Amino acid sequence: MSQSSPLETFITRSCSSLADGSFVRLVLSSPITTGAPRRILGRTIHLRGERRLSLTLRYATRDVTKNLELPAAGSWLEEQLRHHFRAALLGTTERDWQLISNRRGWARLMNHRPAQTTAPTHEHDRKTHRLLDARATDWLTALGVMNAGGQVRPAMAAKYRQINRYLEIIIHLAAECGWQPGEQTTTNTAFPLDTTAATMPLRHWVDMGCGKGYLTFGLWHLWRRQWQQPVRVTGVESRPELVRNIQQLAQALPAEGLKFVAGDIAGVPLAQVDALIALHACDTATDDALGRGIESGAKLIIVAPCCHQQLRPQLGRPAPFAPVLQHGLMAERLAEWATDGLRALFLEWAGYRTKLMEFVGGEHTPKNLMLAAIRAHPPFSIANQRDQIIAFKNFLGIKHHPLDRWLNPPSCPGQA
Repeated sequence: MSQSSPLETFITRSCSSLADGSFVRLVLSSPITTGAPRRILGRTIHLRGERRLSLTLRYATRDVTKNLELPAAGSWLEEQLRHHFRAALLGTTERDWQLISNRRGWARLMNHRPAQTTAPTHEHDRKTHRLLDARATDWLTALGVMNAGGQVRPAMAAKYRQINRYLEIIIHLAAECGWQPGEQTTTNTAFPLDTTAATMPLRHWVDMGCGKGYLTFGLWHLWRRQWQQPVRVTGVESRPELVRNIQQLAQALPAEGLKFVAGDIAGVPLAQVDALIALHACDTATDDALGRGIESGAKLIIVAPCCHQQLRPQLGRPAPFAPVLQHGLMAERLAEWATDGLRALFLEWAGYRTKLMEFVGGEHTPKNLMLAAIRAHPPFSIANQRDQIIAFKNFLGIKHHPLDRWLNPPSCPGQA
């Protein structure tokens, strides 16, 4: 009996997971034909009482959705993988399967531990698409995400998805701090609640390096409009003209409790801060944001770094890394790994429980790391955490890190 090819096995696994309910997601990427979508994302939904495979075809300027009956999924998938795409990912509750190819055909099928062990909801209109309800149309239109008719502009579809995704993550993290009105925190979470840590109310969000304010308006929309909570939201941006424009928009809505201020992350004056976010702050600007969060005693800190330049020139070549680090790409990746690893260690030393996570799938972009931290115990109180930072730096030959001042910390809010 001939052995099944990697392609045949992948299709069989996909059809089996659809049939037994273990299917989580499907991603097709690396198109090889002109006019094909950049990628196709698949999920299951309930539509008119039947389960369907819902497909989102993502082109450069638009998304197209189509729904397949499950018996037709196998033949459709075979057509796509034989003629249009070179890479595929199948997520199930039991294993994740990755199919890759070379120019001679399908070369390898790998499997990994599942990223998700419970089947997702089959609701046709998922909760993440309701985060920005009809009341968000005014500011989404003013920011150019929607047109005058209230439809998402094709060129801004990716931005709209990004805002939804960020807000979804932030809601889960805020719930761990006890800040999600009307919903109970689940026990199966990345941040188990620490009952020994003092509970603090959410009064002030700060969005560092907010740019045009897409996420800043989103945060305000959730807490003020949807949840009717008297939370203040401040966006900090270094470009004064941009700040004037978005501040005028906030006043015109009007958006009570929302304001934008001009200043750089390191030096802008800040009142009491409960939650601080800095997405895509370049290089050491991320460290500036972390430092501001630590010194303010923020309960929640969320950053998503976009580049890592400061540590790379300092990196040594400890054995047995030296032969590998002769390759520039590997040295660059080690610099990224070391930079964000040290950031997590510094936050833990400062009293935070930290998590490094992907906020979008790796098929979208390699720059998809998010570092989230929740204040869990008094800062600078566990000596071996400081020792871990020093040992880490010594091993890699790192002489200076922007957060080094916290090795011998001054007094800051929340310190015992």
